[in-house]
Amino acid sequence: MTNPEQVKQLIEGFIDPSTEMSLAESKAVIKVDGDNVTVTLGYPCKGYQDELASQIKALLADNGVNADVSVGFKVIKHKVQQGVPALENVKNIIAVASGKGGVGKSTTSVNLALALAAEGAKVGILDADIYGPSQPRMLGTTQRPESADGKTIEPIESFGLQSMSIGFLIDEEEPMIWRGPMVTQALQQMLGDTNWQSLDYLVIDLPPGTGDIQLTLSQKVPVSGAVIVTTPQDISLLDARKALKMFEKVKVPVLGVVENMSTHICSQCGHEEHIFGAGGGQAMATQYDVNMLGSLPLDINIREDADNGEPTVVKNPDGDIAMAYRAIARRIAANLAKQGKDYSAAFPNIVIKND
Repeated sequence: MTNPEQVKQLIEGFIDPSTEMSLAESKAVIKVDGDNVTVTLGYPCKGYQDELASQIKALLADNGVNADVSVGFKVIKHKVQQGVPALENVKNIIAVASGKGGVGKSTTSVNLALALAAEGAKVGILDADIYGPSQPRMLGTTQRPESADGKTIEPIESFGLQSMSIGFLIDEEEPMIWRGPMVTQALQQMLGDTNWQSLDYLVIDLPPGTGDIQLTLSQKVPVSGAVIVTTPQDISLLDARKALKMFEKVKVPVLGVVENMSTHICSQCGHEEHIFGAGGGQAMATQYDVNMLGSLPLDINIREDADNGEPTVVKNPDGDIAMAYRAIARRIAANLAKQGKDYSAAFPNIVIKND
């Protein structure tokens, strides 16, 4: 096989084991130039690109093609809700929701954001929980944001992640006794008045529920996709379904479900037990025809690392748990890559003036 088109079709049909999608599905751009093959993925894959290149090279060799294969990535801006203007310097916004508190959503959010960064993307995280901000503690910083012009504020950088939270602006123990309109205004200001620097992804850590913050997010914030975090427990799944249906109603694509605390392995004897039940996340994903992005264990290290301000992805970057977060992050980004491209920048603004 020497025909470039045949080589391209062969590569397009390759199932990427990391995402369980064909390269054609995830919108990979494939170029064949003689014995050189270049594959450009639509999602970050820094920790995986050499392995993927070897797998593609082996596939070609099995079909009689000897080629040098290189794999890279380029993150583009994807479409959002109709009529919602894009955010400057942010290509894609990913909302992480749970519907219910206590399922480890904030810990999952920060580790997934750090995992995307570890895979080579420029990433930010916005803590949208005005009443109970937790990202400053998890990112290990109490730094106050600065403003050069008195109108906008600079994001706080920690572990290579750009971040913003109401927790950076108030004392940790100060309660936010605000009504709904003030809360939604604070969210819009933190989002729009922060000088985000050329982000590929902005992860928004949503508070539990389907109230004012979620409604503002769906109507006024350009969200590219949403991720639902749940535990296998029935009562958690009940609320997670409400969050999923909310995003469906407001036309925000649900990129998939993450099952947190899926299994517990005893640190003393190694016994594995499904404390909160088993298979709930997969059942939910199957019922609503969305992707099961992966499962995370109930592990004391995840909790301790977050409480100590050094999340597991940076505390133990080569460990099994960090690798699980990175695999889920790649699946999230790959599913987003399947979405349509945002062409709004290609159209000029039309202004009608009365002379």
